[in-house]
Amino acid sequence: MDNTITQPAHTNHLAHETSPYLLQHAHNPVDWYPWSTAALERARREDKPIFLSIGYSACHWCHVMERESFENQQTAELLNRHFVCIKVDREERPDLDEIYMTAVQMMTGSGGWPLSVFLTPDLKPIFGGTYFPPEARHGMASFRTVLESIANLWEKKRANLLANAEEVTRAVRAHAAAAGAGNGKLKAALPEVATKELLASFDRRWGGFGGAPKFPPTAALALLLQQYAQTKNPQLLQPVTFTLDAMAHGGIHDQLGGGFHRYVVDERWLVPHFEKMLYDNALLAGVYLDAWQVTGQPLYRHVVCTTCDYVLRDMTAPGGGFCSSQDADSEGHEGLFYIWTPAEIQKVLGADDTGLFCKFYDVTREGNFEGRNILHVSRDLETFARIEKLDAAEVEQRLAAIRAKLFAARTQRISPGLDDKVLTSWNALMISTLARAARTLDILRYRLAAEQAAAFILTTMRVEGRLLHTSRAGQARQPAFLDDYALLCNALLDLYETTQDARRLATAEELAEQMVALFHDEKAGGFFMTSSEHTDLLARTKPAFDGQEPSANFAAARALWRLGRLLDKNEYLKEAERTLQAFAPAMEQMPRGQLNMIGLLGTWFQSGPDVAIIGAADAPETRALWQEVYHHYLPGSIWVGLDPEQPDAQEIVRRIPLLADRPALAGRSTAYVCRNRACQKPVTTPGELRKLLP
Repeated sequence: MDNTITQPAHTNHLAHETSPYLLQHAHNPVDWYPWSTAALERARREDKPIFLSIGYSACHWCHVMERESFENQQTAELLNRHFVCIKVDREERPDLDEIYMTAVQMMTGSGGWPLSVFLTPDLKPIFGGTYFPPEARHGMASFRTVLESIANLWEKKRANLLANAEEVTRAVRAHAAAAGAGNGKLKAALPEVATKELLASFDRRWGGFGGAPKFPPTAALALLLQQYAQTKNPQLLQPVTFTLDAMAHGGIHDQLGGGFHRYVVDERWLVPHFEKMLYDNALLAGVYLDAWQVTGQPLYRHVVCTTCDYVLRDMTAPGGGFCSSQDADSEGHEGLFYIWTPAEIQKVLGADDTGLFCKFYDVTREGNFEGRNILHVSRDLETFARIEKLDAAEVEQRLAAIRAKLFAARTQRISPGLDDKVLTSWNALMISTLARAARTLDILRYRLAAEQAAAFILTTMRVEGRLLHTSRAGQARQPAFLDDYALLCNALLDLYETTQDARRLATAEELAEQMVALFHDEKAGGFFMTSSEHTDLLARTKPAFDGQEPSANFAAARALWRLGRLLDKNEYLKEAERTLQAFAPAMEQMPRGQLNMIGLLGTWFQSGPDVAIIGAADAPETRALWQEVYHHYLPGSIWVGLDPEQPDAQEIVRRIPLLADRPALAGRSTAYVCRNRACQKPVTTPGELRKLLP
């Protein structure tokens, strides 16, 4: 038996990185470097332009370009001869991604991944694009033609290239300087203006806002829910429930395993790009949870639970943090893990159950994706049962059993690749959702998972008091960005509201203090994405707009606003207000890009009630009061609890003024509901408390 281990033909400078995306390219014939001093010094020393390729592990077209170009020996020789080649994982370096994505969008009018940018040795962008094919097609030049052109221009017409690079650099720096540089008046009408704009773009046939491709519109749905809670206008709720139903029933939702894919290419929420991102699933589970609080719709509770359970089952890293993403591809084909033929289903189920399942999930011989079927629900359960003349409860039971069988069969397939690096910011989003789901749905495993992930971040990814951004295989690295601090601060406040563990509140305040010290723009207000610890950057950007993830400045302002109210600290409230003012002009000019910040503005002007509950933490009466609070959707509220018998009770009361002079009535668990520093008469039963909550 031959036990010889075949050595790879090529190994480049990525071999000692921790990012799975970079490691995927470690044996390309391209002489890749990570973004590093060594790479940048080599470009300057050899006077070569830089080819910068930015992508991420779950990116389908990143894998395609690697197979077509970066594994091709001739293309690699061109790259190695004329360029210093740098590979960046955009999830590890969102600062570089934002800077050079802005540059490419300015140069070409569009952007995406893989991001392909040519730079001068001093990091100024010469030319860029996204995916380049190996051969010219559809009006796109081949990648080798692009390489040869840039190399030729660098050799023969460098002055022109440098002049263009200087012009783009000035534009990028001006764009960065203008972001969040306002000092506008805060206008209470802005949330209404933004919701009107959303309603005008609502897709009344399929749900969502605008046309294909469609990404989950979590910020839009959250704002509409918040405005509905404040106005009770049913026109604001209908687009939310319609869109949530469409996504839950669509192919974007993994009908067997739970969780959501990143986006769909069609209007119907049917055909996804199949990658699954941690941040999408955290944010979507959060908005479905809010909708369940508002409507009581069982489907939304089901989606929350299956999404959280998917993350706990498939995306939990050793030690308790959460992995970043799952690939779209398996066995070299996009979506293969998730799609089915009727024959495959019948092999698992038998004839009777196959008939029911295929009717309900619209499975056909022709298929709806490359001759196979993306599972989706074309009719809701009640309508389906009525048409088929079946009992709805019985159908629901049968379908649940069938899904379990098919899910078990699917686990025998080759799974999509897992990017198992742990990112502080994305983990914080998931911790927040799990903490909120734990208390709202009274599910212990979610609270334990949230606490374990928080402990992992705070012990593994915090060195000498400073946060780090990424961790994998026992190695934490990269100074944290603004969103790491801001989102983790919010996550710890969510954990505090769930557990009433004052240590979480204390750590949240420590992080907020560090965030202000490291990232705050003293001149214009708001926060930079990077601290002084981040070097070799073309510009210091100030993240102004929501993407699929919330704007880091929104998260920072929200954390400070929550801490200011909880601790009654005016300096935090002033800093939050100054951040809102810095982005006020942008909120007016481009409300669709600032929906999370506009939502915060809405609660700034119309906050929810403050709730304090006094009583033994393990007493059934105390838990009953808390459950009444948790079942209500209360945007902009804060709530605090105190067990008078706990050892540090006096210290907690000293730190949280809302708890001062709040006795338990006649020794019974007692709730106080307050607005604008004025409290209503204390109550001791859930029924009485219910009447005081909106």
